[in-house]
Amino acid sequence: MSDSLEFGLDTFGDVPKGPDGTPLPQDQVIRDVIEEAVLADEMGIDFIGLGEHHRDDFAISAPEIMLAAIASRTSRIRLGTAVTVLSSDDPVRVFQRFSTLNALSSGRAEVILGRGSFTESFPLFGYELSDYETLFEEKLDLFVRLMREREVTWSGTTRAPLRKQRVYPPLPPSGLRAWIGVGGSPESVVRAVRHDLPMMLAIIGGNPRRFRPFVDLYHRAYQQIGGTPKGLGVHSPGHVAETDEQAREEAWPAYKALHDRIGRERGWPPVTREAFLGEVEGGSLYVGSPETVAQKMAGTIRTLGLARFQMKYSLGPLGHEPLMRSIRLYGETVIPRVRELLA
Repeated sequence: MSDSLEFGLDTFGDVPKGPDGTPLPQDQVIRDVIEEAVLADEMGIDFIGLGEHHRDDFAISAPEIMLAAIASRTSRIRLGTAVTVLSSDDPVRVFQRFSTLNALSSGRAEVILGRGSFTESFPLFGYELSDYETLFEEKLDLFVRLMREREVTWSGTTRAPLRKQRVYPPLPPSGLRAWIGVGGSPESVVRAVRHDLPMMLAIIGGNPRRFRPFVDLYHRAYQQIGGTPKGLGVHSPGHVAETDEQAREEAWPAYKALHDRIGRERGWPPVTREAFLGEVEGGSLYVGSPETVAQKMAGTIRTLGLARFQMKYSLGPLGHEPLMRSIRLYGETVIPRVRELLA
C-alpha cells in the first residue's frame, strides 16, 4: 500500500504579509509559489496543486500559466489544480489549456474539477449562482467527453452545441488524469462514479473519520454499476516545523487571520485558539513536528483507504520562508515516515 501512495502539496497563493505588516504584492507571491513548487520537485513530492481564486487574499487566478512555468523548471512532479472552477469556465478552453500543459510537461498534467467554495468567479465571468448545479453538471459532462472522444457531439443549455467537433491539441493515448473535487455531499460522490473519475475529498475541518460514509458510498456505487473504483484522495491544510510548539506558534496567527477574514464574509464568529488546537489534535489540521504530522496523516490514509494525500501548505499570511521549510520537512521527513508507518 505505502509504495503506491502519492503525496502532494496544494496552495492558493495565499498572500502573506511583508516585514512592514502590509500584504505582499501578488506578483511577488506568484514568483514565490514557483520557487515553492521547484523545491517540492527537488524533495521528490509527487504532485503540486494550484487553486483558482479571484480575490485579493489569494494570488492565483490563472493556475495553468503558473503550472506551465513550473513545468519548465521541474522534471518529475505532477502538475495540477486544486481546484479548477469548471462551472464558470468553458470546458473546451479548459481542455485545451490542460492538453497543452500535458504536452509541454511530457504527460505530467492533471486537473481537479470542482465548483469551489468561493463564488467570485460567477459574477466575474457572467454566470448566475442560481444556475450553480446545472452549470457544473453540463460542463463536467462535456469535459469528460472531450477527454474520451476524438470527435464530440454535445448539446446543453449552458453553451453552444458541438457537432462532430475535434478539439486541439489532442491528448496522447495515455489521456489526461482528471479528478472530481468533492466537499462532502452524496450527490457529488455519485457524480464522480457516474463519470468514472477519481475523487478528491476536501476535508478542511472536523475529524476525517466523518468522511468514511462518503468513501463507503463511493465503493458501493461502483459495485452497483460493476465498475472498478478509481483512486481516492484527501486535501487538508497543514504546516510542518521542527517541533510541535514551533509549528503551532507559526500556524495559529496565520490560521486565525485566514479564517476570521472568510468568517466575516460568511457570518461566522471569530475562531478561537481552543478551536484551532482542537483541529490540530483531533480534526483536519496537520500542524506539528514531522513525527506528529506523519502519524496523523498515516491515520487518515488508513481510515479512508487513500491513494493520495495533498497537504494545503500555504496558510493565510504565513510567509514564504516558513513555507519553504515546511515543504522541505514534508518531503525529507514526513513522507518517508508515513510510508514506514503504513508498510
